[in-house]
Amino acid sequence: MKYKNLIITDPEGLIFGIAPNPVKTRRGLEIGGGQVYAELNFTLPIMSICDSTLPEVYRHYREIAEGALEHALHLESKGVVLEFETLLEMTKTPTIGIEITRIMNEVCENYYQKHGLKSEIRLTPNDLREFERPAKQRTSQYLEPMMELFEKGAMAGGDLLSIESTGGKEVSDDALMNCDIKTIVFALAVLGARDMQFLWKKIVDVANKHGKIAAGDSACGFANTAMVLAEKKYIPKIFAALVRVISVVRSIVAMEEGAIGPDKDCAYEGPFLKAITGIPISMEGKTAACAHLSPIGNIASACCDLWSNESVQNIKLLSGMAPTAYMEQLEYDARLMNEALRAGKLHRDVLQQLLVASDVYTDPQALILSPENVIRISRELVKGDSYVANAKNGALMALDIIEEALASGKMKLSEMETSYLPFLREDLESIPDNESDFVEMMLPLIDQSKFTMEEYGL
Repeated sequence: MKYKNLIITDPEGLIFGIAPNPVKTRRGLEIGGGQVYAELNFTLPIMSICDSTLPEVYRHYREIAEGALEHALHLESKGVVLEFETLLEMTKTPTIGIEITRIMNEVCENYYQKHGLKSEIRLTPNDLREFERPAKQRTSQYLEPMMELFEKGAMAGGDLLSIESTGGKEVSDDALMNCDIKTIVFALAVLGARDMQFLWKKIVDVANKHGKIAAGDSACGFANTAMVLAEKKYIPKIFAALVRVISVVRSIVAMEEGAIGPDKDCAYEGPFLKAITGIPISMEGKTAACAHLSPIGNIASACCDLWSNESVQNIKLLSGMAPTAYMEQLEYDARLMNEALRAGKLHRDVLQQLLVASDVYTDPQALILSPENVIRISRELVKGDSYVANAKNGALMALDIIEEALASGKMKLSEMETSYLPFLREDLESIPDNESDFVEMMLPLIDQSKFTMEEYGL
């Protein structure tokens, strides 16, 4: 583990638009360098992707890029990131994803040369390995098309390389539904961390080879799944908040392997990563309602460097195409944050305080994202000698923070929610700090037909 101390030690240093280690892109965006930029995330309308529909697919992505950048120009935007999250067919057949990247990069370059509008493409291939069960994390036939898309997509204009990797998901899925916190720690801090080491060595090598930016991963398949399940009242919000904290220990491995940010928008573990590593981060909140509902609409922007919207379909709204409309929403949010930054410390701090205060006590998942609590939890996430110890310590601190908020009367939760607190604490405290001891404890308790130990180097 590379990180043993925090880069940002004071909550006041955890602010939108400013990161200790900003990232400068090929066309001159300085992410985390004193300004918040919009990051637009988009996808196709419901349609099939096959040889006969490829011309229409390519037309959609050209239209999205041109519509977004034209409107960004009209709004006097200082810069935009376009995130291309591939659909399954676009990674299975990498030539499709590569061609879409090339088309959008052509649009970006055209607006840069003609108008000086700075934009970059974040290329996010699917992690195809999850479609095999049990997953073959290291020997999968799907690794080859994934890495081909990373490499050739980077050459075609994908400057920020990201993924929502899924190592450990075959174990975490049942653990989420069963509210099994020990198995969640096993899935994320043992399996997930090991898979991140394997995968991110490869992604960083591609980025370095082609002069691109290894940006970061997202625990979307774990922590965002927990958030959506909690929103539907299938699992407790407290449990989802702990999953978010535990997910940090696997996502930080990307930085340990050489990723420099900005991390992905659906990685709400971003504030912790920013505090620990100093990287710039992308976040989503109220503007992600097109894809999923969440309890963290405003607080998510408290320390973002890119402000995103999750995935919106290219469909017609009354105002225009949906991605263009979301470009406007993101840009106005970014404009407000940037105006606060320009106005000075007092104004930026007041804006951040209002963003935090509007959400912080409404949900445990919001509570853990306040800058003050991010710093408290982050200290626990780096003090141990293993990913397992850090996951355990971070989750226990999150429980302390939730219990403090309940005791103060500032946060109120149902009896069903609070009844989980002692059980979660007891389970977490039973986890040994040493990974080997923890693995020995867990193997008899886990259905080993769900995963292959050798695929994780165990």
